[in-house]
Parts: sequence; structure tokens; C-alpha cells
Amino acid sequence: MNIPWVEKYRPRSFDEIVSQNIAINNIKEFTKTTDMPHMIFAGPAGTGKTSTALIIARTFLKKDEIATNLLELNASDTVRMDFVRNVLKGFVNQNIIKNGSLKFVILDEADNIPSQVQQALRRIIEKTSNNIKFILLCNYINRIIDPIISRCAVFRFVNLPKEKIIERLKYISKKEKLPLPSNKTQEFFETLFFISGGDLRKAINTLQMSVALELLDDLDINEILKISGFLDEKTLEHLIEAIKNKDYKKSREIIDLVENLDSRNFIRQLLNSLLPLDINPQNASILRSFIGDIDYRISQGADEHIQIAALLAKIIELVNK
Repeated sequence: MNIPWVEKYRPRSFDEIVSQNIAINNIKEFTKTTDMPHMIFAGPAGTGKTSTALIIARTFLKKDEIATNLLELNASDTVRMDFVRNVLKGFVNQNIIKNGSLKFVILDEADNIPSQVQQALRRIIEKTSNNIKFILLCNYINRIIDPIISRCAVFRFVNLPKEKIIERLKYISKKEKLPLPSNKTQEFFETLFFISGGDLRKAINTLQMSVALELLDDLDINEILKISGFLDEKTLEHLIEAIKNKDYKKSREIIDLVENLDSRNFIRQLLNSLLPLDINPQNASILRSFIGDIDYRISQGADEHIQIAALLAKIIELVNK
């Protein structure tokens, strides 16, 4: 349990990457020679971008070269102008390449690098020797400046299907010999998939957290939902009933009593629960647009309680009595 399972069960070869056949088959062709381009991996979180980048690096680097020839960074935290000018430029210019070996720079969350810093990064990419390979990982490629995109081969990673995520969770559960009750096993895995939102890394982390908190001894799906920032089924039913009755005060009271509510997780959960509500198609379109606005505001740091209160008010306004 001391080892994160996302690392313990991280793919070590291209064949172990889940459901990215188009990208992986093309990447395999590129890695048959050292004369490969810089790369951008674009796609949702938890779809294998980082694992693939590390597999590429380890394909060319010997064990004793990893420490000196591989620079792996979370770009959203570290890549600012001073870092690019000093640390990154220093790594690229270090003359420790021998016998034609490569050096790799893996920048995760590259789409969060400010555009001015990306311009400096572009110049470094332009001037590096053929032995330096950049691999940029991002969720949104439209946030990467065009001069960088034009210098890289772009590979798109897609959302993982439900069955593939559950298959991987079952594999890990079997390897770890988890005592899952047979009558709740499928529901448990489907709940982990829902919590993950298609992010395999998040699904594996939630599985390990469930074990660490001893929630498997008396498996309660609602407890797993609650520790992940969602409403339990009973609370969600009460909330939907209050919304149906257009009772704003009651709906606010229900939400205010919930501990550890993750607002963005709640929005996704609520969105999946709106089907039983009587909302005409025109209002449904208005509501979807409003939900997008609320989610964006929260992502940009707006007060979560105010935004959730506004969302509940809007839903109640659009529900037919």
C-alpha cells in the first residue's frame, strides 16, 4: 500500500497502453529510428499520455542514462521564463550525450505554460540538436502556440471506454487479491468508473483509497461516493425531489448539510440526474449552457457556494411544475 498503484501498474510497454491503438501504432513507427520528431500528446487526463512518453524515453535510454538524459516536469508548476532560460536551457546544452544516445524533455500540462514563455520554449526547440527530443503533454492543444505545433508530430489520445477501465480495475483487484463481495463487485467497478469520469488514473487512485480506508470490508457504495466528493444516492434523491417541487430553500438546506462536496463533481453528478425532471427541450438547452458557465466560473476560482446556489435556482426556474 506504500506504493501508489498508478505507478505500480503503470504500463511498461506500448502493448500495455489501453485503447490508444491509432496513436500507439504510429508512435511505434517513429521510435524505430533515433531520427524522430518532437511530439505533442493531446487528450483527456488519465488516458496514457505520460506513460507513453516515458516508454519512448526508456526505449532509447539505458538505466544509467535515465537520471542524466531525461528531464520530466509538470509544466504548469515550474515552466516560467526564468526556468526556461536557466534550467531547461542548461539541460539542453549539457554536453553529456555519447554514442548517439538521445536526451528527452517531457513537459506535462504544457497547455498551462503562458504564451510568452511558450515563445521562449519555441526558440529552444528550434535551436536544439537532433539528439534532443521534446514531448509535450496537454489536455487542450488549442492552448499551444502554432509555432510549437508546427514543429511537432501531434498524437491525439481519446477517452477510455467504460469496459476497458473496468477491465483494468478488475486486473489490479485480482493482482492485489482484494476481498470484493460478488453481489456488489460490478456495481463497485461501475461506481469507480463514474467517479473517474473516464480518467483511468483517477479510477485506480479511488480503488486504492477504498482499500486504504478499509471500505471493502463492508462494501458501501455510498461511502465511496461521499469520500470522492459526490452525493450519496439517498441525498441525491432528496435533492431531485426538492427540485421537482420547486423548493429552493429545501434544496439549499440539503446541499449545505453535505460535507466534503466537490462542486465540479457534484455538477457532473447532477447533470446525469436531470433526466427525470420535466424540462422542455428549449429550456434544456438553456440549462446546459448555464451549467457550462457555472463549471467554468468555478474552474477560474469563483465562490463555489454562490455558483452552486445559482445553479439550483436556475434549474428550479426551468423545471415545469
